[in-house]
Amino acid sequence: MDISVVVPLFNEEESLPELTAWIQRVAEENKYSYEILLVDDGSNDRSWEVIENLAEANPAIKGIKFRRNHGKSAALFCGFEASEGDVVITMDADLQDSPDEIPGLYRMIREERYDMVSGWKKKRYDPIMKTLPSKLFNGTARMASGIKLHDFNCGLKAYRREVVKSIEVYGEMHRYIPILAKYAGFKRIGEKVVMHQARKYGKTKFGLERFINGYLDLLSVTFTSKFGKKPMHFFGLLGTLMFLLGLGLSIYVGAHKLYMLAQGIRAPLVTDNPYFYIALTCMIIGSQLFLSGFIGELVSRNSTERNKYFIERRTF
Repeated sequence: MDISVVVPLFNEEESLPELTAWIQRVAEENKYSYEILLVDDGSNDRSWEVIENLAEANPAIKGIKFRRNHGKSAALFCGFEASEGDVVITMDADLQDSPDEIPGLYRMIREERYDMVSGWKKKRYDPIMKTLPSKLFNGTARMASGIKLHDFNCGLKAYRREVVKSIEVYGEMHRYIPILAKYAGFKRIGEKVVMHQARKYGKTKFGLERFINGYLDLLSVTFTSKFGKKPMHFFGLLGTLMFLLGLGLSIYVGAHKLYMLAQGIRAPLVTDNPYFYIALTCMIIGSQLFLSGFIGELVSRNSTERNKYFIERRTF
């Protein structure tokens, strides 16, 4: 199969018929063998009923329904698991992503040999309260990851099949799939300017809190990608440095006391020296960090799967 189009959705009953018809037209015009995976993230409108009707009319359309809302990352993860295409394309269900971009994305994966291509909504139809924080967020993500993308959070992306089968998208990590792909060893990550359209139906499901959560998730994905398998490399190093700093201060305090006694100078009590308490604090914190590294190693070696979601129904 040439392409799998994965569409996570929540309360998008109005846009689904138009979106699937558009994807179908583009795929047939380009003679792609295709499937459309619609992942209903616990919608409380008629979205699932619409998906069932679409799947009955077109066998290429497949639906997955969650019992409750788990978030976009969970929907993408399940869509990736079920996908069978050589190229996997993700897009949002609100018609702000254009299926006409599919041939260009497909060509960059197949002919230009990119592992992943991320869309860049260079011209956006969003209010400044959304675009300005997005620019700050993307700038921070570029500096932290070293990946030169302008729009990490763009829902329109394309992947080689091997990429989506090798990464685990959980929590709110859908914003950082390029970073996850990079740390999984897929380094050919490209970007394509894509058309952004004004929302036609409904309203956005995301508020301003996503920008706060986005920075926290960036710290999380950066740390777990670098030290998730070897937490001792982080906590052990930091703990060792703290302990050595405290030990050095302790030696200084003790040596200073002995020197003054040897010179016949009346020396103050060690506990009257502020460096004594600094040294003691550093040694305690260093020991705790070192032990945290050991505990982290035990947890990482015995961790269970994080992506367990309650799928209620499928159409395939």
